[in-house]
Amino acid sequence: MNFDLRFYWILFLRRLPYAILIVSVCTIAAVFYAFSLPPVYRAEARLLLERAQIPDELAASTVRESADENLLAIQQYITTRANLQELLTRIDMYDASELMTEDQMVDDVRNRLGIYMPPSQGSTGIIYVSFAAPTPELSATVANAVADQILAQNIQLRTAASGNTLDFFEQEVRRLSSELAAQNARILEFEEANRDALPESLEYRRSRQAALQERLLQVDRELASLRDRRQRLTDLYERTGRLAVGVGASTPEQTRLEELRGELASALVILSPTNPRVRALQTQVAALEETVKSQLDAEGGGTLSSFDVQMLDIDGQIQYLAEEKNMIETEFAAVTASIEATPGNSLTLSTLTNDYDNLRVQYDQAVASLADARMGDRIEVTDRGQRISIIEPALPPTYRSEPNRKLLAMTGFGAGVLLSAGLIVLLELLNRTIRRPAELVSALGITPFVTIPFIESKAAAKARRMRLIWTVLGVAIVGPLLIFGVLVSVMPMDVIVERVTELFGLSGIIDPSSANTSG
Repeated sequence: MNFDLRFYWILFLRRLPYAILIVSVCTIAAVFYAFSLPPVYRAEARLLLERAQIPDELAASTVRESADENLLAIQQYITTRANLQELLTRIDMYDASELMTEDQMVDDVRNRLGIYMPPSQGSTGIIYVSFAAPTPELSATVANAVADQILAQNIQLRTAASGNTLDFFEQEVRRLSSELAAQNARILEFEEANRDALPESLEYRRSRQAALQERLLQVDRELASLRDRRQRLTDLYERTGRLAVGVGASTPEQTRLEELRGELASALVILSPTNPRVRALQTQVAALEETVKSQLDAEGGGTLSSFDVQMLDIDGQIQYLAEEKNMIETEFAAVTASIEATPGNSLTLSTLTNDYDNLRVQYDQAVASLADARMGDRIEVTDRGQRISIIEPALPPTYRSEPNRKLLAMTGFGAGVLLSAGLIVLLELLNRTIRRPAELVSALGITPFVTIPFIESKAAAKARRMRLIWTVLGVAIVGPLLIFGVLVSVMPMDVIVERVTELFGLSGIIDPSSANTSG
């Protein structure tokens, strides 16, 4: 079927009054709504987020939050219920005639407040603080008050963060210092308790063990030699009744006595006993015998013989060596035990020392971090780190920011066009009247020979035009008056919008209270 443009154009002209009527109603309603909304003024303050004044290479701050993180924390604090209540108490925003609860006031202020920072350039950025109010002065006052709170909160957050860091490392240094002292005391206590079995003296003790072992063997040999000598002297004395010449220690008098006895014996072989030489030798022998006897009496108290003296001397040496042997064996056993205990003590001491070294490393790191924390805290206290400053305070705006009446009027006009188009389409779909030959062929399956169009009389055409004119005029005049009456006497437009949005579940998307800022 060919598209009949003329038919649709005539059809459009026929429905045009309805379209004009709907567009007019929607546009007029939108204009009324736009003018029914009170003006809203939004003052804006600009804050500059500055980078740290001191390069990080020289001295870095311990506050490492990014600008976005810092601003998010400040924004959350500013919009807390307690802070907004304090702001409401300090700045009288609402009249007493307004019937709003405290929660509604807090929510309303939170919705009016705007804090925004575009993507920053490194550590520098601009923060915009705005507040929407029904009067220019109130919007500027609240925006500046919030800007001051942002400055104060930024300083508080940064100093608190640096202070907490400093306090943490001070506590950590004290804790590690105490643990180091305790560990050092444990090491000293262990070394004192195992002083003779520490790994540092292991080589000395091993050499001492070898020396003691060698000395022990030497003492055994000396003891064996003395016991053998004692036995031989005893046997000789028992067989001869006297000690052998040269055996034992003889005095010069004894030696001389033996020599004189030998000479006397030789002289008696060739000389007579009365020979002067023999007599002289006998006199010398007698004198020396007296001398030797007096010496022996002096050594043995007059009761000990030379054999007894020799025996006493050998027994004394044997007793001395036996006592020395006992001492050497005792020391050798102690040194051997300490050497055997050294590996275990070395392991325990190594564990204690490793723990001490680990604590020492942690302590050194904590001391270095404490120095950095002190420097970072000093930077924040003197406001030399990243900071926020006001570069342009909020001023009372000259023009309102809301509502945008042109946009609302255009929105109403567009809605009217869409509704009228929808109505025309709906009417045509519901209209089953045969109005063209083509529709006759399509509906009844017959082909007409000729078609006679409906010829309207002049009176009927005039009457139809008059009805249309009066209808349009009626709607154009009565419609706005009716809408105005409803808005003024029955229900305001914002209430109507609020109920409509609640009916269609759009209350979370469209908030009429943000538009209606009365008070």
